[in-house]
Amino acid sequence: MNWHLKDARNNFSKVVQRARTKGPQTVTIRGERAAVILSAEDYDRLIGQKKSLVEYLMTGPGWDDSFDKEINNRSDT
Repeated sequence: MNWHLKDARNNFSKVVQRARTKGPQTVTIRGERAAVILSAEDYDRLIGQKKSLVEYLMTGPGWDDSFDKEINNRSDT
């Protein structure tokens, strides 16, 4: 649901309750999106999807054997 800023401010507890029960609530200023109110559960789910750089690299495709051999060959010279 979209809320004008003034209405959202005057009905903040209602905005939060709707975010918890019906999903994200959009707050607009002069008809343009300015903010989105999320439930804590939605926020945690959103944040929990991000991986650190190390996690991203560790879960990516493994090195193939030819790459390892090339590294070893270069260090012998």
